Amino acid sequence: MTDATRPRVLVLRALGLGDLLTAVPALRGLRRALPGHELVFAAPARLAGACAATGTVDRLLPTTAPGREVPASLPWRGPPPRLAVDLHGNGPPSHLLLRNLRPERLLAYAHPATPAVAGPAWHEDEHERTRWCRLLTWYGLPADPLDLALPRPRTPSPAPGAVVVHPGADAPARCWPAERFAAVAGRLRRTGHRVVITAGTGEAELARQVAHRAGLSAGDVLGGTADVPFARLAALIAHARCVIVGDTGLAHLASAFGTPSVVLFGPVSPRLWGPPDVPCHRVLWHGDHHGAARPGDAHGPRPDRRLLDITVDEVLHAAREAMRAPRKERVPGSATPASAS
Repeated sequence: MTDATRPRVLVLRALGLGDLLTAVPALRGLRRALPGHELVFAAPARLAGACAATGTVDRLLPTTAPGREVPASLPWRGPPPRLAVDLHGNGPPSHLLLRNLRPERLLAYAHPATPAVAGPAWHEDEHERTRWCRLLTWYGLPADPLDLALPRPRTPSPAPGAVVVHPGADAPARCWPAERFAAVAGRLRRTGHRVVITAGTGEAELARQVAHRAGLSAGDVLGGTADVPFARLAALIAHARCVIVGDTGLAHLASAFGTPSVVLFGPVSPRLWGPPDVPCHRVLWHGDHHGAARPGDAHGPRPDRRLLDITVDEVLHAAREAMRAPRKERVPGSATPASAS
């Protein structure tokens, strides 16, 4: 229920789970700077559980749009927001969507097509967490890109201590081949690890294929027909031994809980979307670290060649190294990591 006495802040980021999690440091900066405001987050309804888990959002305003497009409208009710914040992207569609609500103030990056928005310059080659913290800091609202931790979930894990393998991604360009994920999962199973395969909506066949080739049972697959409910997914990742995943939302969930991870990058460099630089997170990337940040099409129809250059042995070696490294859990609301007991 909305408290009509509290000024409202509307934040637009109508994207996916990974996008939400990379915005947590900025959301935490807003929460600290505006403690008496109601923070309303405009995003797809499927993110309601994840939004609540961040501890930063008072209410989700559900949005609808194809793919990663800006919604055509927002179901905003009541007086205009005191403040609107564009964390969706940079350009007239999102700027104008928020301006049409007549907020008292709009925080956004500058764009030549919307000269009334006097924000900072957009940098194409910038990590996503840093990008949105820099925006707020420019407006006098400090935010720390490393303040990304989520509170530990209270829901029991469906597979405590398991290695979680997530073969899916939003686009084929970021999907490492199923047979290679299966080879990794199978070898980990044969060396004594419990392995579970996770899948999002529509990925059931991919997950079953990986599990079958790895010698796992149908009970070792979570999700597929529908997304794993967020509370259950969060508990699984928070209590996992390691997460092996492509450049997608589960990688950011592992970062948020300090869970060891191996993240496979293809079309887009990890310097834009990678985990924090700590030993328990291992990044595999065969692009030029000093070259283009986006050398391939992140939404392309086939696996990127840089992703295909990653071998099964590399992933297994990285997983062993990640699991041996000290696990550093971050305290929500702080950029300081704490050693796990």
